[in-house]
Amino acid sequence: MNNDPYGILVVDKEKGMTSHDVVKMVRRRFAIKKVGHAGTLDPNATGTLVLLLGKATRLSGRFLNEDKEYAAVMKLGERTDSGDRDGKLVSVREVRSPEEEIRDVMAGFLGEIEQVTPMVSARRVNGKRLYKLARKGIEVERKPKKIVIKEMEVSGIDVPFVSFRTVCSKGTYIRQLADDIGERLGCGAHLTELRRLRSGSFSLERAVPFSALLNMNRKVLDESIIRV
Repeated sequence: MNNDPYGILVVDKEKGMTSHDVVKMVRRRFAIKKVGHAGTLDPNATGTLVLLLGKATRLSGRFLNEDKEYAAVMKLGERTDSGDRDGKLVSVREVRSPEEEIRDVMAGFLGEIEQVTPMVSARRVNGKRLYKLARKGIEVERKPKKIVIKEMEVSGIDVPFVSFRTVCSKGTYIRQLADDIGERLGCGAHLTELRRLRSGSFSLERAVPFSALLNMNRKVLDESIIRV
């Protein structure tokens, strides 16, 4: 008999771990055979990670398709090969844009746009993970895909740093968005901070801190599960 819990566990992921690390820890600690997630987060990104437990793993397609909301910080003037601070620095340029221009350029990304998936990503091309090719110095052609930026709010500018909040469709890479904004401004940019505030209808308000999971028993876990 399968005693796996059935439902959603929302976790507040910490920096320094992959989404799979969180899945693996929950699976092992609570002896749950089936654990998946509905949208990965980069290792140094934090925030809302939706875990699917038991038979709820069958619903992954439904939750993967939902919008995401992020709070982010990017640094203007420096471009990296990954679009974030973990990448190799590839260019340094002077930031000449005044605050008004920065706001106008970022507002120009609202709506349906095309985005090229970064090479340092888990997307497969011809059956191979892009990040594995990137590690070998191999770059392959990636066709632009349509995404939708539904909200873009600049919350603070202290050059070279720009803080912003965005709501976007599935498959959006915020670090690529930062890179594209930097190129349009003519100075380059990369992401320094990223926190997922919401994934679909699941927000941080319903999330269990990852550190709390390490000391949680099965009874408390069951009480934290959202039934679907």
